[in-house]
Amino acid sequence: MTYITVNVHRLLQELPAGVELVAAAKTRTPAEIMEAIEAGVKILGENYVQEAEQAYSAIGRLAQWHCIGHLQKNKIKKAVEIFDLIETVDTLDLAAEIDKRCRQIGKIMPILIEVNSGCEEQKSGTMPQNVIPLAQAAATLDNIRLVGLMTMGPAVGDPEDSRPYFVTTREVFQELKRLNLPNIEMKYLSMGMTNSYKIALQEGANMVRLGTLIFGER
Repeated sequence: MTYITVNVHRLLQELPAGVELVAAAKTRTPAEIMEAIEAGVKILGENYVQEAEQAYSAIGRLAQWHCIGHLQKNKIKKAVEIFDLIETVDTLDLAAEIDKRCRQIGKIMPILIEVNSGCEEQKSGTMPQNVIPLAQAAATLDNIRLVGLMTMGPAVGDPEDSRPYFVTTREVFQELKRLNLPNIEMKYLSMGMTNSYKIALQEGANMVRLGTLIFGER
């Protein structure tokens, strides 16, 4: 077994029941991605539509595809053809464009709202206080379905330093769940990457996005 297979097997055994593993496949070759799938990966995360398109042409529907990078409006038409879930919706404008493009191809796209849990001006994501209004507005669109929240959180050295950002996101997630708004299902809380996923799991994440821990350093 190569290290990718070993890493995937170890992670699948380690992650609690009910936690989804998203293999962050940025810059990885189709051969590497294929090996991860054969080892048990069921969801691939791609940051860029162009890279996703190239990988998808080689791999197709052997796994689900999640958009985990910032999505530009001019890439949405192609994105809705490839992706099974878009994790990075942070404006109503973006949600409306996804809705429009999905309507054209008769598809309903599950989405997550990306939360800017560190309130960093230079980062994408919706500020925590704006998540619920965005969720309410997005819920009126027919061809998308809000199914949860995602956060990156600021880059930190010590994984423990990421905890407050995961707490913030979980609290918004729980509030949306409590409100029980129509056309919204708070199903996924996507938090945590290679450095921070163990803290994210402690704070309620049920979807983690891991790249280096699966594929090794780029």
